[in-house]
Amino acid sequence: MNAIAEVAHLRCAACGATNRIPRARLADDPVCGRCGEPLLSGEPVELTDGNFEQVVAGSELPVVVDFWAPWCGPCRQMAPQFAQAAGALKGRALLVKVNSDDNPQTASRFGIRSIPTLVRLDRGREVARIAGARPAGQIVQFAAG
Repeated sequence: MNAIAEVAHLRCAACGATNRIPRARLADDPVCGRCGEPLLSGEPVELTDGNFEQVVAGSELPVVVDFWAPWCGPCRQMAPQFAQAAGALKGRALLVKVNSDDNPQTASRFGIRSIPTLVRLDRGREVARIAGARPAGQIVQFAAG
């Protein structure tokens, strides 16, 4: 494996900085070199219309987006399952949440018609989607492709 393939580039959701992380250390709680915020904490990351594109397009890891809203009962039921899946996938995938009510541009871009909807992205491009609340195991399988 060449030196370039041994390093992953991750964008910080807090400040937008691109970070180079050795792939062997992705599960070791890397932090942003600029602002010190966790990059892969094993917890879902809240994204907005303002930072969605820079974070997901810059990720070399698969990204699973949970489109949700606070008033949605199934969304609230799935939230702990999504968090559990984020922990299980720490260092292997980035799990993010987008409140579709507060971030209509991103929800519109993906044509979100019902929530919760999970969308798997590869370098910012949609490769799969499923609708409805899912248990953690199914979310992990979905992330793996």
